[in-house]
Amino acid sequence: MDRRRIRTLYYGIRDKGPVAYWMSRDQRVNDNWALLFAQSLAIEQRLPLCVIFCLAPQFLNATLRHYDFMLRGLEELEAHLSHKQIPFFLLSGTPEKEIPLFISTHRVSTLITDFDPLKIKKGWKERVAREIAIPFFEVDTHNIVPCWVASEKQEYGAYTIRPKIHHLLKDFLTDIPPVQKHPFLWKKKLNRVDWASIQKGLRVDKSVSPVTWIKPGEREAHEQLQNFIKKGLKKYDRERNDPNCHGQSDLSPYLHFGQVSAQRVALEVLKARPGKDEKDAFLEELIVRKELSDNFCFYNNDYDRFEGFPLWAQKTLHDHRRDSRTYIYSLQEFEEAKTHDNLWNAAQVEMVKRGKMHGYMRMYWAKKILEWSKSPETALAIAIYLNDRYELDGRDPNGYTGIAWSIGGVHDRAWGERPIFGKVRYMSYAGCSTKFDVQSYIQRMATI
Repeated sequence: MDRRRIRTLYYGIRDKGPVAYWMSRDQRVNDNWALLFAQSLAIEQRLPLCVIFCLAPQFLNATLRHYDFMLRGLEELEAHLSHKQIPFFLLSGTPEKEIPLFISTHRVSTLITDFDPLKIKKGWKERVAREIAIPFFEVDTHNIVPCWVASEKQEYGAYTIRPKIHHLLKDFLTDIPPVQKHPFLWKKKLNRVDWASIQKGLRVDKSVSPVTWIKPGEREAHEQLQNFIKKGLKKYDRERNDPNCHGQSDLSPYLHFGQVSAQRVALEVLKARPGKDEKDAFLEELIVRKELSDNFCFYNNDYDRFEGFPLWAQKTLHDHRRDSRTYIYSLQEFEEAKTHDNLWNAAQVEMVKRGKMHGYMRMYWAKKILEWSKSPETALAIAIYLNDRYELDGRDPNGYTGIAWSIGGVHDRAWGERPIFGKVRYMSYAGCSTKFDVQSYIQRMATI
C-alpha cells in the first residue's frame, strides 16, 4: 500500500489488545485499503483484528430507506468477515462515546478508520481522538487518489484538479490484494448480531420506505458493475444524459455506502471491451468529478451553506435576491411535487418513489428550486433536505457539491446575467425539450 493513503489522527501509545478498524464510509471487505492496513498491523504484531461499526441513532435526515439499505449490506458483511476469522461488532449510539468505551473494554492497541470529508464525520473523529490514548489512523480507501494527496487546497473546478489526478493515477490505480483469513483469533466467544432486533429497534423516520428495484450489499454491487460493463458501458457516452434511456450505471448507492470500491470499478472498466470514448466519459465521472466533490467538502467547511459558494456567485445572487419571482413554493409543495412544472414534478416523484433521480434531472431540479424559492439560502436548504431525505446516495459529497454547483455556481463560471439567477448557469424546460423527450419522461414517472 502507498503510505500516502494514511494519515495519523492521534499518535498515542499502543495497548496490548487487538487492532480495530472503525468502519464507517466504506462498508465492504474486498478492495478496502483501510481493512488491509488494519490487518497488516495486526499480523505484524501477532494480534487479533476486529471491525466495529457504530450505528448512530440519527444521521443527516436519513430515513428507514437508508438505514434498511445499509443494515442489509452490513449483515452480508458480517458473514463475509466471519469467513476471514475477523469478528464484527455493531455498536449503537454516538461514536464519541461508544468507540472510546469499546477501546477501553477490549484494550484495543491501534484504531484505524476510513476517510470521509463531511464535517459531521470529521467532528466524530476529532472527539474520539480526544478520548483515547492509542494510535489512531485514517485511510482514504474511498478515492482512488487520496483526497489530501490529489490537492492541498480547494480546487476551482474539474479543469484544475483533472491534471493533478491524472498525473497520480499511475501511482494509485493499482490492483488491490485480497484480505487474508486472519491467523490470530479473537480469544472470547462472540455472538452474531441480531439483525432483526436491530431493524425493529430503529428510531428513525419510517415514513420513507425502502425501495425494491435495487438490492444492497457487496455481492449485488459487483453484479451490478458487471451488468453495466456488459450492457451499459458501450452506450454510456451517448445515453447518460437522456432520462428516458437506461444509460447510467446505477452504482451511486453502492459507491455512497462503500459497498463497492471506485478503484475496483475503474479497474474493471479499463479491462472492458468498449472503446476509449465510452470508458473516458465514465471514468471522468467516477474519478475526476467524484474526487472533486470530496475535495470541495474536505477543504470548504461551508459546503452546505451560502457562504461556501464562490465570491462571484455570492455577489450575483445577493444582487438579485429581491428580484420578482413568478412562483414561490413552500417545502411541503416541493416535497409533494405540487408545482406548475410537470417536468420538475416528475423528477421529484422519481426521487421520492425510486430513491434515485436521473443525474441530468438533478441539475434541472435544483436550479428550479432556486428559481421558485424566496432566497438562495432557502433554496439550498430545501434542496439538501429533499436530497438527503429521499435519495439513496444522499448525505454525500457528490450531492452537496451537485446542489452547490446548481444553485451557487461551485466549479462553474459566470454566465450571462438574468433575473434571480444573476450570473449562475440557467436551465429551462425548453432547453430540456431539445435534449430528450420530456413528455415521455413525465408520462413514465406518472406510472411508477
